[in-house]
Amino acid sequence: MRRRIGVNTWVWTSPLTDDSLAELVPRIAAMGFQAIELPLESAGDWDASRTRDLLDAHGLAPVVIGAMGPGRSLVDRAGNVAATQEYLRTCMAAAARLGASVVAGPFYAPTGVTWRMTAEERVEVYAQLRRNLRPLVDRAAADGLTLAIEPLNRYETSVVNTVEQALEALGPLLGPGLGLALDTYHLNIEEKRPDAAIRAAAGRIGHVQVCGTDRGAVGDDHADWPALLDALDDAGYDGILGLESFTGENATIAVAASVWRPLAPSQDALAERSLAYLDALQAQRETIDHRPGAADAAALPM
Repeated sequence: MRRRIGVNTWVWTSPLTDDSLAELVPRIAAMGFQAIELPLESAGDWDASRTRDLLDAHGLAPVVIGAMGPGRSLVDRAGNVAATQEYLRTCMAAAARLGASVVAGPFYAPTGVTWRMTAEERVEVYAQLRRNLRPLVDRAAADGLTLAIEPLNRYETSVVNTVEQALEALGPLLGPGLGLALDTYHLNIEEKRPDAAIRAAAGRIGHVQVCGTDRGAVGDDHADWPALLDALDDAGYDGILGLESFTGENATIAVAASVWRPLAPSQDALAERSLAYLDALQAQRETIDHRPGAADAAALPM
């Protein structure tokens, strides 16, 4: 299947504002992207109604991305739960005004905060997470939205690193209002078989983010992209593929994302190379039926 390809504005800037959106949206659309990931780092960074008009004018589908900065947590020990719930309600309200169906991010603890847990402590942390997520999931389901929660690698969190842990932590809540956000960068670090992890999440995937294994351009890396797309087919995911990378020219985001060197000749090149590779791969796959025995079936006389 051919999925729409989007790009995160973190490729170029942080925080996103109305002014930077006015400059980036036409450029992103001109590159050929069909969707855009919109980080809402703080309430009021950009106006949702104004942004919807801008995206509609350029034919871009929106995905809202939440940022779990210092103090934001749905786990009691790691931050202010009530304030984090209110922040996520703000993200959900922005998504509703935009006409977006997904709000994605690592919605459990501040990114970059880690601590050791015993098995018993992890059980309690996951129970806290479910309790504090429940009202948000109910609200999302009522509004026709999906909160998509992203496992991160071990250097960025100790709460949810793998698909297996995400299913354990969130299982009772998964369904209308709640899914998983899978990021190929984190899958490459944490999963023994990224394609198997994707299949394990079948029916639970709310959003997918892609980038090269070094956070650079898709296709310039060692990932087995045909196998990953096969796994997404098998998992029944037909949503957006959102390119997420980061600019090293913004000090805050460079440190947060550990971008210590250029990941491509330019940020535009990173985006364009990724789009060209994914477009070509998806076009190629449209001419091939990957199901077992399909080649033989295709050779049979009609």
